[in-house]
Formats: sequence, structure tokens, C-alpha cells
Amino acid sequence: MAANEARVRIVSDSDIVAARSQGRTLAIELGFSSGDITLIATAISELARNILSYARQGEILIRAIDGSNRAGILIVASDKGPGISDLRQALLDGFSTSGSLGLGLPGVRRLMDEFEITSAPMHGTTVKVKKWKL
Repeated sequence: MAANEARVRIVSDSDIVAARSQGRTLAIELGFSSGDITLIATAISELARNILSYARQGEILIRAIDGSNRAGILIVASDKGPGISDLRQALLDGFSTSGSLGLGLPGVRRLMDEFEITSAPMHGTTVKVKKWKL
């Protein structure tokens, strides 16, 4: 695996900590500000927590990316869980099927610069987010 990429299998709470740590390390190496490093780590935590809560297992990929004259970080959270039946509703603040505060996906969307989600019932969910270094 390249030094600018990490894959963390998510099957337990300790994996959430590991994914967050990997993301923080790569963001530091890429020269992100301390504020952005915190946002990236928080987004990874939320995505990994969703994998554990809804799909029980999945993977977080963290990779350095290059844009037009800028560096960035890509985070891909994927699982083969039950999927999200209503994406529009899942992206509303306050919506939760688990009794949580419902800040996960809408919060991740606000924390990052780019957000893309695909989900199909019984086929899982993939969330791709990017943060660009200013």
C-alpha cells in the first residue's frame, strides 16, 4: 500500500479510532491546518460509526489526491449493509433511524468540501468525501 493511502476495515469501535488516526496522520503529512485536520478526523469518525451502526462492517479508504494546483484528501466509506432507503431524508438534519441526534451524514457533508453518496437497499452504501487544502 502506498504511503499516501490507508485502508481500515471497520468491524469494531477500535477500528474507528484506527481510521481516525490514519486520517489525521495523512492530513498532517499533507500540510492541512489543525482546524482542517480536526474536521477530517471528525468526518472519518462519523462515517466509520455509521458503518458499524448500520452495516456492522465495512471499510474506510483514506487517500491523498491532487486537484488543479492543490492537494487534498479523499475518504471513501463503503459497506455491503442494508443500504439507505431514502437518501433525501437521511441527509436532513435531525433525521435518524437509530435514535441518535441525526447529525452524521448532514454533518459530514458540511465538514467536507465535496460529498457524494450512493446507496441501494440490500447492496450497501458508499460515501465519498474530499477536503481540499487551501
